[in-house]
Amino acid sequence: MNPILSLRDVRRTYGEPPVAACAGVSLEIERGELVAVVGPSGSGKSTLLNLIGTLDRPTSGTVEIDGLDVAALSDADLSAVRARRIGFVFQQFHLADGVTAVDNVADGLLYLGVARSERRARAKRALERVGLGHRLGHRPHQMSGGERQRVAIARAVVGNPPLLLADEPTGNLDSVSGASIVELLHDLNAQGTTIVVITHDNDLAAEMPRRVAIRDGRIVSDSGRAAPAGTAAAGSAGTGGPAGRVGRAGRAGRAAAGGVGIGGGLLTHRHSPGSEGAGARRMRGSYRCHRPSSCGCGARPRAGSSPCRSGRRRRWHPP
Repeated sequence: MNPILSLRDVRRTYGEPPVAACAGVSLEIERGELVAVVGPSGSGKSTLLNLIGTLDRPTSGTVEIDGLDVAALSDADLSAVRARRIGFVFQQFHLADGVTAVDNVADGLLYLGVARSERRARAKRALERVGLGHRLGHRPHQMSGGERQRVAIARAVVGNPPLLLADEPTGNLDSVSGASIVELLHDLNAQGTTIVVITHDNDLAAEMPRRVAIRDGRIVSDSGRAAPAGTAAAGSAGTGGPAGRVGRAGRAGRAAAGGVGIGGGLLTHRHSPGSEGAGARRMRGSYRCHRPSSCGCGARPRAGSSPCRSGRRRRWHPP
């Protein structure tokens, strides 16, 4: 099976003399992966996003989306690729003021030739999918930042694209709202959507099973191909590195690696010296460690994560 995304020696230059914003990037992302592309401002992330999203064409090299060579497509064909195969989520939400959540999401189907009644029906299902079934008739000014970002994500996935591109999806959110968006991205990935997160935030990147670091238009590190959603993914427990999300069947087996399963994935702990065996002692924040028997660390989970108790998800509120 072809990868959902393939870049081979991709270069993008601007101006004269040419300045390389993307300087020979080669990258493959398989279906079902959840990947963070991380780098500082000016590293080439935005250029790479535009190339991956077919918003720009490379100066040289090959970009393939779902097996289609971007260079061989007309502008009309590229528009069709964006409409059917790629969903976009941006930091600024880009919702229409004065328009309900349902209609904002339904607008994501305008270019697919779907009848208005069907667009609205699909929009309702997409909003329920992201946990906003109770906000169908609300307008952007009546919702929190996290809820508005959920509406934007619902709009991006309403057409069931195989690839979702998220550009700084938590950049305008507080830590608690941002954590809920990260959890939602993991859930969507577990349902089969391939997701690429573009960010400058190393903490956000650390929440992803695979991290690709970019600097000066080049990939400087790649944590390696992660296993698709629903299978064990590579991670480094207890080091602050990314711990792969795993399927529900694999959660118990990963507890010994320093993690607690939540919502179909793995939560790593930040162990502090002398914390082993502390059990369910009170930690800074809102909740206790509810897995002392399997974890025994009593350490504070990564901010924004949620320990699991009796099968229920519980939000961790950092102090």
